Amino acid sequence: MKFIHTADWHLGKLVQGVYMTEDQQHVLLQLIEAIEKEKPDAVIIAGDLYDRAVPPTEAVELLDRLLERIVMELDTPVLAISGNHDSPDRLDFGTGLMESRGLYLAGKLQAALKPVVLHDQYGEVHFHLVPYADPAQVRTAFGDETIRSHDDAMRAVIERIQERMDGQARHVLIGHAFVTPGGAAEPNTSDSERPLAIGGAEHVNADYFSPFHYTALGHLHQAHFVGSERIRYAGSPLKYSISEEHHKKGYYVVEMDANGDVQIDKRELKPLRDMRRVQGMMEEIEQHEPSDDYVFVTLLNDNPVLFPMEKVRAIYPNALHVMRAPVRAESEAAAAAAGDAPSRREADPAELFGSFYYEVKGIPLSEDKRKLFEEVYAELLREEGDAL
Repeated sequence: MKFIHTADWHLGKLVQGVYMTEDQQHVLLQLIEAIEKEKPDAVIIAGDLYDRAVPPTEAVELLDRLLERIVMELDTPVLAISGNHDSPDRLDFGTGLMESRGLYLAGKLQAALKPVVLHDQYGEVHFHLVPYADPAQVRTAFGDETIRSHDDAMRAVIERIQERMDGQARHVLIGHAFVTPGGAAEPNTSDSERPLAIGGAEHVNADYFSPFHYTALGHLHQAHFVGSERIRYAGSPLKYSISEEHHKKGYYVVEMDANGDVQIDKRELKPLRDMRRVQGMMEEIEQHEPSDDYVFVTLLNDNPVLFPMEKVRAIYPNALHVMRAPVRAESEAAAAAAGDAPSRREADPAELFGSFYYEVKGIPLSEDKRKLFEEVYAELLREEGDAL
């Protein structure tokens, strides 16, 4: 069995106010070419097909064209799940009709957890589609009040799958979660991906996936494996923030033998425009070779520069951001004041709220109020996409 593992397309993505649709189409057409050449038995998309619950028309049309090309013209089954950015209801629409043509979309988590069964010369391969669902949704679906964290939720899901697993078949799980060795908290390598929860409650133990011959994950934008070579993130097909500057974007080609052993090859995608940092004196930057890349520019001039963005865009027409580097004294003072404290963007939202509460009220935030804040914040994370 040969299949392609991709994830986190984020169609409709805006970066610094710029729609990435043209760039997304460029790399995903390369993926289509690879499917035509490799002739896989299936294509996996491990969540976040869209960047928001209500995507722009151009994003919907692009996904429609891509799926039509893969499923209808290349006759290749697609197995896709919703991620935390997608609308489960939208992806679930009409799935019963589409399955007969080879398009399997799992938007909402179903208590039955019935696998998609594909065949090769060695027999059956069961694909277990586990769409993103927060702990409250899993708790309701399973009627299990002990499910409180993402770790609890994934453990419960996999336990249900194991109850019905066919020991004679090979098994692939498709999921969308923040999986780490032992479930320990780890930093995300991209600031373009919003957290699934707060207070370190979003992490899932990689050990749960040991029953599967391969686990195809989405959510984290850097391609890597977690603990085992068989538990992998494909990463996003494009750089969606400057924090991803050094990521190597692409997809995996996975070949599974009769025993379920896998051979995994990473294939890179070539972007229409790179995303990178540029720094230097304005006078130096004006001498650079013109480039269409998306750049984040840091000016090293000691004195203010008039109309910096206009000057930068004469060389880099797609420049996304220009800033002036702080002078050394300012940097040292800021570092001394901050110590090892994380930036506001990186800090735990509950910690930020606790600091705000103390500043306003003059007393520490109680544990009850902290838990209430975390519950409300988690609910807002679920509803955020619908407000876009």
